[in-house]
Amino acid sequence: STDVIMVGTGTGIAPYRGFIRRLFLEDTAASRAFTGTAWLFLGVANRDAILYHEDWMKVLRRFPFNFRYDLALSREQKNKSGGK
Repeated sequence: STDVIMVGTGTGIAPYRGFIRRLFLEDTAASRAFTGTAWLFLGVANRDAILYHEDWMKVLRRFPFNFRYDLALSREQKNKSGGK
């Protein structure tokens, strides 16, 4: 029942992908026992740098009460002069 919070910035997300697959998509002792919430924060510069988005959405659709996914984009906005 312990919650898990994961913070991935860019390529640091790869280990969490395997962990989330084992926790939610594979038949493992951990997946059978887990009743908490796994919360993933992914931070990238631009939308084109989002990694494994479809994987996260698949888990979110199947486990809406046990998985949270928040995305932070750091360079999408433009300032008043049109720069980043």
